[in-house]
Formats: sequence, structure tokens, C-alpha cells
Amino acid sequence: MKHLVEQKIKENVRRVVENDDLELVRTNIASSKRSLIISIFIDKEGGVTHEDCVKVSRDLETLLETEDFIPTPYLLEVSSPGLERELYSLKDFERFAGKLAKVKTNVEINGQKVFKGRIIGVESEEIIFTDKTKGTMRFLFSAVAKANLEIDLEEEFKRNEIPKKESGK
Repeated sequence: MKHLVEQKIKENVRRVVENDDLELVRTNIASSKRSLIISIFIDKEGGVTHEDCVKVSRDLETLLETEDFIPTPYLLEVSSPGLERELYSLKDFERFAGKLAKVKTNVEINGQKVFKGRIIGVESEEIIFTDKTKGTMRFLFSAVAKANLEIDLEEEFKRNEIPKKESGK
């Protein structure tokens, strides 16, 4: 029963998110003592706004209430995956090529399991990555245990830099 409810929730989430041209990054469904906690993480090119989260939350709430298939009270949370979002697929690695990331592998690669550096790209099932200590390397996506973007402080400082005023001298 629990599996069917989770599957139905995910189907509804996909319908709502696709209608708003958003990407469904992840759905997490957990149980607490009092209720079900449904966490939805959405994204889009240029980043998710507060309004995007509110709209998805309202649309999904309406759909879930209409279909009324969740047998227990629930809490619905809709948010952005954040600046250091997790990377779940090869598509994520392709999308964020050029960005800083931290990758943990489930097997040692050249004597190392944790890599920090920049995603170069993807070829077939391989991720091309420039690690700060090992240089450019390749590893299969299937070897990835966990991967997250990392904040590029240099890029953030440039983005938030106040232009200097030109002097008239």
C-alpha cells in the first residue's frame, strides 16, 4: 500500500512540475510519528523563485486533495535543491559542465574516492572531471556514490561585485 501511495504521489508531482516547465530534481517521502512528509525539489534554468515553489505547492495540494488517496495526514514541502544541489544523473553532469563539484565514488580511482574540482563534461557513460589534486580524469557514472555542486566563491564575488565609478580626471 505504501509503495502505491508513493508512486501515485510521484506521478502527480511530475504532472504539476511539467505543466510549469520546471525540472523535478527529486521527490522524498518520509514518515514521521504524526504524518507523511512529502518533500519536492524543483529547478529551472536560471534558478527557482519563491513564486515557483508557491505555485507548485498550491497546484499539487489541489491535485492531492481532489484525488484524496493519501490515507494519513501529510506535510508538503516544495523547495529549490539549493546552491550545492546534489547531482543525480548523467544529465545533471552535462547540465552543470564547467561548475565546481565534489564527487564521492564507491570504488577507489587512482587511490582516491573523493574528488573536488570542475566538471568538464560527459561522454557516453563517463564523466570527465578536473580534480584539484589528480588533474583531468574520467570515471563511469556508475562509480558515483554521491555528487554535489560546490559554491564557486570567485564566481559569486564577481557576480556581486559593485562596478567602480569612473573618475572624470
